Amino acid sequence: MTKRHVFTAILIAGCGLFACADMRSSQAQVRVNAANTGPTFTNPVLSTDFADPMILRASDGWYYAYATQTVTPKHTENIQAARSKDLVHWETLPDVMPVKPQWASQTQNFWAPHVVEAGGRFIMHFSAERNERTGLSLGVATSRSPAGPFVSTNAPLTTGPGFREIDSFPFDDPNSSKHYLYWGSGFGPIRVQELSANGLQFAPGSKPTEVIQPSKAPYENLVEGAWVVYRQGYYYLFYSGDNCCKDEPHYAVLTARSKSPTGPFVKLADATGKSSSAILAGGTRWLGPGHNAVVTDAKGQDWIVYHAIDAQDRFNPGTKDVRRPMLIDRLNYQGGWPVIEGGVPSDRAQALPAL
Repeated sequence: MTKRHVFTAILIAGCGLFACADMRSSQAQVRVNAANTGPTFTNPVLSTDFADPMILRASDGWYYAYATQTVTPKHTENIQAARSKDLVHWETLPDVMPVKPQWASQTQNFWAPHVVEAGGRFIMHFSAERNERTGLSLGVATSRSPAGPFVSTNAPLTTGPGFREIDSFPFDDPNSSKHYLYWGSGFGPIRVQELSANGLQFAPGSKPTEVIQPSKAPYENLVEGAWVVYRQGYYYLFYSGDNCCKDEPHYAVLTARSKSPTGPFVKLADATGKSSSAILAGGTRWLGPGHNAVVTDAKGQDWIVYHAIDAQDRFNPGTKDVRRPMLIDRLNYQGGWPVIEGGVPSDRAQALPAL
């Protein structure tokens, strides 16, 4: 099973940095968000292939979205990015990591970036295939701007076989002020380990703790894409499984919770007796939703951000690779657990997030 497929190019070759950004902004508004011009919006919010999305609200007042690479015969972009003022209208940006790390300079698998802002700089955690092609690693890169360019450190944070070492999620614990990194896939567990104060290395003496194991439960043959929020006295762990990228995907967003960022985490199904721990699964229009982020608007409303496959337009142009646009939906909490209305991606008009 392959974790990722190649991706459709959305950039325009042969122009300078700021000229490209302006041109892409104009085209993105017409091409991507033509339907989202009133007080409501309809998914998707970004219709290009934008897999494994995460969103950062930066100190400059913009929301920045980052996503897995895009590759076509004509163009390669290592890390995709876009920005928005309202979470709905997005303008695409140039490649935010245009120069590959030295340890991954001969390969082309750059997946699932996650960016945080700290101490006047931006830190990106990402996954990449090592030069020797023996597996993927967790990398770290930094920039003075959320739009990059991000420059990688000289060595990966950790390495492993296959695609076990992917899907980094750095988390600042609001209660202890400690920094953690969650990651994992490749039919192995999701793990967490304390990070150093600067967020660039693991804390000295720290060790990984396994928090979610793959199982025979629905959607859990493979688990990945961790995202954690602290709400109502619980650490809610969102994760995805298990087949993201086929024409007929079997993929969903699941959840577990704990009183500690390092667990033990109790899955939704185990706590409630439900048949699965999924809170968002495929519907009629949108298939295989997953690899989510959570972002909070100005009124404190949580939104879940994720990719999904359009059943009406499944493939990148000229390829057999599935296209995974970016969608958002409201995320609420009922009975102590996250809830998404209908349990499937919305395909109707919704009120805009609060600014």
